[in-house]
Amino acid sequence: MKREVRILLSKSTDSVLLAIEHFNRPWDRGRHEAVLVLLDHAFELLLKAIIVHKGGRIREPRAKETIGFNACVRKCVSDAQSKCLTEEEALTVQIINSLRDAAQHYVVEVSEQQLYIYTQSGLTLFNELLQRAFSRRLYDYLPERVLPVSSNPPRDFCSLIDVEFEDIKKLVTPGSRRRFNAKAKLRSFAILEASLGGSRLQPGENELSRLVVRVGRGERWQQIFPGIAQLALSTETDGFNVKLTIIKAGGEPVYLVPEGTPGATVVAVKRVDELGYYSLNLTNLAQRVNLSQPKTLAVIKELELQKDPEYFKEISINCSHFKRYSAKSLAKIKEELPNLDIHEIWNKHKPSHKKSSNKG
Repeated sequence: MKREVRILLSKSTDSVLLAIEHFNRPWDRGRHEAVLVLLDHAFELLLKAIIVHKGGRIREPRAKETIGFNACVRKCVSDAQSKCLTEEEALTVQIINSLRDAAQHYVVEVSEQQLYIYTQSGLTLFNELLQRAFSRRLYDYLPERVLPVSSNPPRDFCSLIDVEFEDIKKLVTPGSRRRFNAKAKLRSFAILEASLGGSRLQPGENELSRLVVRVGRGERWQQIFPGIAQLALSTETDGFNVKLTIIKAGGEPVYLVPEGTPGATVVAVKRVDELGYYSLNLTNLAQRVNLSQPKTLAVIKELELQKDPEYFKEISINCSHFKRYSAKSLAKIKEELPNLDIHEIWNKHKPSHKKSSNKG
């Protein structure tokens, strides 16, 4: 093993052991931030150790500094010589890095359950990378008495978000005067959502204020954060060894963001882009064409927009289903509306007394 690799690997394992130590400390002052910072540092040095070990470069020609976190992840995902991460595995590293960035530079409130998920899934991946690249295990660096983080993982990512979102809704109720706390909690979700969408930009105050408004209006978290709704947990246990992995629940695959995209992370969940394309629901369409929702749906049926994927798609995220329309559908309705007899179309397509099976 090269001397540089040996030093990078040693510093990396030092950081991951300190992350475990801080997670298991019996007091919380600075604990969440310390765990994220140390775990992020551990991954960057581990990836650099793997790249050098495989004969790759971590310095650009004539550069004084080594490449950054994103460049390391990209090499480990897409470079044939350095490849050691799948695109889905890179999501875990990316999430930790994005939350570390917020924790280090401002204020983000990550719940205990969230911190557990990110830490335990991070340790699972760290251990697997050690085995793949160096034929070592995380347990080789730990005293036998140490329990790596926990042995009682949450089983359902969406149920966890359900509980936390209920807390956020209480914080934004009129008169609560706790909107700063709500924004701190929402920031962690907004960072996670942006990271899944391929962006490493931190949410601004205006964006967080808009999220508070949406929560106050009663929107479900699956509508506000459709990318997060794509995630699930895969758990295996072997004695005290808990393997926790953040995975996609289904639908479109994780994909690589083009290099050079301004403010971009390395990987993203394609479903976020899909929801960006089908950006309108029936309420949005009705408001923009100045018709009631039932009459707008009648026009949609008349123009057969739901039969054309250019205009409509029903998107399933876990157990939730969303009927969504593209901007092209809005343009099509506005173009055809002057030529349509609304009264005739309403009489033709208005709902029967029986419950309609095609709402929205």
